[in-house]
Amino acid sequence: MKRPTIQVPLQLRKRLSEGHPWVYRDQLAPGLHVNQSGADGNWVRVECGDWSGYGLWDQHSPIALRIFSHDRVPDQAWITEQLAAAWELRAAIRQGATTAYRVVFGEGDGLPGITVDLYADFAVIAIYADSVRALVPLVAAALREIVPVRGIVERLPRDEQAADAKVRLVWGVAPPSSLVIEEHGLKFRANLHAGQKTGLFLDHRENRHFLEPWSYGKRVLNCFSYTGAFSVYAAWGGAAEIVSCDVAPAAAEDARHNFALNGFNPANYEFAVEDCFTLLERFARTGRQFDLIILDPPAFATSKRQFHAAVRAYTRLNQLALRCLVPDGLLASASCTSQVGPEAFRALLATAAAEAGRRLQIIHDAGQPVDHPVPAHFPEGRYLKFMLCRARQAG
Repeated sequence: MKRPTIQVPLQLRKRLSEGHPWVYRDQLAPGLHVNQSGADGNWVRVECGDWSGYGLWDQHSPIALRIFSHDRVPDQAWITEQLAAAWELRAAIRQGATTAYRVVFGEGDGLPGITVDLYADFAVIAIYADSVRALVPLVAAALREIVPVRGIVERLPRDEQAADAKVRLVWGVAPPSSLVIEEHGLKFRANLHAGQKTGLFLDHRENRHFLEPWSYGKRVLNCFSYTGAFSVYAAWGGAAEIVSCDVAPAAAEDARHNFALNGFNPANYEFAVEDCFTLLERFARTGRQFDLIILDPPAFATSKRQFHAAVRAYTRLNQLALRCLVPDGLLASASCTSQVGPEAFRALLATAAAEAGRRLQIIHDAGQPVDHPVPAHFPEGRYLKFMLCRARQAG
């Protein structure tokens, strides 16, 4: 089948030849339209000087083209090859006591716009662009061939989700509403039908594990705690006191359940259902302090236009937290906002510290775990920032 050809500006040649998988709409001629809608997706041939490749065209997204292959239109065999390579990369994870991880991380595994998460023996496919939806059956077939799964579900787009039904069954058996997975030997309940994202924030797995020994004997405040995973690790690490704060009442209930799953009595811990900014303001005003504060807020921006507003929000959040830390206390601060890069994040932490009368020592600077690989020429793929800092008194 002959595919439409799109000529892209020559200034993109170096970027594309080095492996960047995106072409933005504003990099193309205004009003460009592709009249093709094949059953296997809107595949087009992309040409840029002497470089060429094949990608999926999206008529409405700011990302007009997602490049998949340089030599052929991806078919079932090609998709299976990519998934097999991704599965092999995660072999080390399967050697430990962890049963939930990301099997496919979109662009990082050569499958732009697609993620696949594994929870025990259930796979969750998530699609981040309308143009790649036609690939779901191919990805599901590859999963059945390579990964030992009992069921495969697809995470529905936000506009198709119901309060209690955010996935659809693609193949096999539907996962139970309460599925228990293991992470470094700890147990967590994942609700694949109604939980945020795909049930558990898998990208923080190693960051949670890293903080475990740093929690020993400390008073810990976990802000934006969701289902309490950071808090459970802190309890396992021997924290003296733990406060978990999330605005959602259901999240607090899930957190209590996760404590109990791991042998901890939830009655011995504090769960605050409250806006985290409000809680930190109150603690700063009343003088309640902690030895370790964990900040893992949701994204504060979804476009470059929101960059400055996001920086202001992160700066205020971290400044409030620093006011609630004891001298030489520890701040574990994270950002999943891709528009705020690592350098900008370090800079805003320094600003927040100055405003709080502190000086930060960065002890640990991390991001995503090994199941979230990033192509060398795709900085947008490194969206997660996680830093552990000691907050010294200024002077």
